[in-house]
Amino acid sequence: MAGRRLVAVLTIEKSEDAVPLARAMIKGGIRAIEITFRTEKAFECIREIIVNVPEALVGAGTVISKEQLFKAQDLGCSFVVSPGATVSLLEAADELSIPLLPGISTVSEIMCAMEYGYNDFKFFPAELAGGMPFLKSLVALFPSAMFCPTGGIGVHNISDYLGLPNVLAIGGSWIAPAALIRDKHWLKIEELAREAATLCGD
Repeated sequence: MAGRRLVAVLTIEKSEDAVPLARAMIKGGIRAIEITFRTEKAFECIREIIVNVPEALVGAGTVISKEQLFKAQDLGCSFVVSPGATVSLLEAADELSIPLLPGISTVSEIMCAMEYGYNDFKFFPAELAGGMPFLKSLVALFPSAMFCPTGGIGVHNISDYLGLPNVLAIGGSWIAPAALIRDKHWLKIEELAREAATLCGD
């Protein structure tokens, strides 16, 4: 994620939508793509994008088990993202050859993950879990920690989040709404991606 200020968080229902959606992201200026493990076709979608859109930096998201960690690695993902940070997940991640971005929403989760050597985190669900005031309160407490807030982020607040000293990047699902994917409005999604990438300076 170094040098990437925006990660597109995509939930894809149909495998045939994977490649055109990823290409819309690339054309819009977004290279880092997180495909969530929330659908039956997620594995197939990841495989299709990695094979057919090599310029995309593809990660697996909503990873909640050891099995999913290694499935993501086997698929060829560049990174994995979890919504939370359990001890069993962090221990399993030690065996991975790709990085994990563990999710946190509490101080205790940050402390636990730091014991396993982590300093970069997904902050989820950002707005519901305290938003910018929470992140501001962590600067002095955890000076080495950096965060990728996801959840409730959009064009209305993306610049404010990126202005915080401990924000590494932003995760956004608003870039590719389910309705636009379902209706295959790739050009509109490309426009949303370009708008978001411009705001982030990507």
